[in-house]
Amino acid sequence: MEDQSTVVDTIAASLANWGLRVIAALLILVIGMWIAKKVKGLFTTILEKKEVEPTLIGFFANLLYGAIVVFVAIAAIGKLGVETTSFAAVIAAAGLAIGLALQGSLSNFASGVLLILFKPFKAGNFVKAGGEAGIVVEVGLLTTELKTPDNIKIILPNAQVMGGSITNFSAHPTRRCDMVVGVSYGDDLKKAKQIILDILEADERVLKEPAVQVAVSNLGDSSVDFVVRPWVNAADYWAVKFDFTQKVKETFDAEGISIPFPQRDVHLFQEAVS
Repeated sequence: MEDQSTVVDTIAASLANWGLRVIAALLILVIGMWIAKKVKGLFTTILEKKEVEPTLIGFFANLLYGAIVVFVAIAAIGKLGVETTSFAAVIAAAGLAIGLALQGSLSNFASGVLLILFKPFKAGNFVKAGGEAGIVVEVGLLTTELKTPDNIKIILPNAQVMGGSITNFSAHPTRRCDMVVGVSYGDDLKKAKQIILDILEADERVLKEPAVQVAVSNLGDSSVDFVVRPWVNAADYWAVKFDFTQKVKETFDAEGISIPFPQRDVHLFQEAVS
């Protein structure tokens, strides 16, 4: 009877011990999850006050929450008497394996974070990046989506975007429209210049400041070239350029100013046959 009593006492003590461990582990899980949610909410609030990009807020908040949950789970398992060193080693090994497998994706992710933080461009800007040009539709954590002027969708890896130069044509509200107009050597340069100035002055889309620049820039093989540099709102750039090109041709034709094209004189020599 004494042996049976001893066994029962041992089992009861073990159950009580394990019961306390299970209760402690559950408390750690419950309290830890509560703390994780609170920390996530506080972290999100801080980032929102600092006006961080919403995409980054959600990602980093979830990343922090996940890290806390993993830590709490390991602590709860340890409270049950299970050796947690092996768990940590497995997690570290898994993290290394995933990092090596997703090396390219991690590079794109890091580039995406930089794009969102430093904002070299935003949705709606017309840019040239990663060897492509188009309107920015969306900047994601891994890729950037562009739409070309002819309505083609382009998906660029963020690492490719950050790996080269970025030209943002929409960064400033105004742009200088650089054009070249050639006239014949026999034409009146002052008259041609005045015609160009009159065309630009009549166009309400051309800004008064900075002032328009029209000057002789080159004495070419077959033409005298004027450089024409009006300033316009960025949205009017192409319309002004196209309309000016047509208008200057029509006005030059009406005023007798010729726009020369490349030409070559060929001289034929006839040799006497003896």
